[in-house]
Amino acid sequence: MRKSIVSAVFAALICAGWMMAIPVGPIPIVLQNALAVLAGLLLGPLFGGLSVLLFLIAGGVGLPVFSGGKGGFAVFAGPTGGYLVGYLVAAVICGCIMLLLRFRDWNIIVRTAVIALAAFAGFLSIYVFGLIWLRHALNLTWADTFLKGCLPFVLPDLIKLVIIVPVALKIRPIIQRYSN
Repeated sequence: MRKSIVSAVFAALICAGWMMAIPVGPIPIVLQNALAVLAGLLLGPLFGGLSVLLFLIAGGVGLPVFSGGKGGFAVFAGPTGGYLVGYLVAAVICGCIMLLLRFRDWNIIVRTAVIALAAFAGFLSIYVFGLIWLRHALNLTWADTFLKGCLPFVLPDLIKLVIIVPVALKIRPIIQRYSN
């Protein structure tokens, strides 16, 4: 029961993340991708994925929770649709990698490395789904797809990764202690 509540709270955080968006062409720089990754890092594959799924459902039914205050199923058909689907995949992948920490009493360096690897894999999965769909939605060449859908976001996403790794390292034990 508590994990469901934490998932709903995280879904609300991801929804609120649309307010932090910087437009740079067809795909804005957003905080939501980092929050989706963080959901997987903190809540695991099931409940992290559930929080992102709740966010996607809220946006799909028309609530203005996607970047720029957009909502509705049509957003999934637009240039950002693949990135949105990638959020769900990212949360599940991050959560699965984080399961490695559940059964081990590793030192702080190894735990930090596992969290960083999980976050990197999460951001990478968002790029994979996002770039494939962006190319299709805008009928771009692969070179243009990378220029518009990847290159402007690498540095901001690396900065987000550097921020969320210590956050996850510190908050994860607290969430696990109180959500069981």
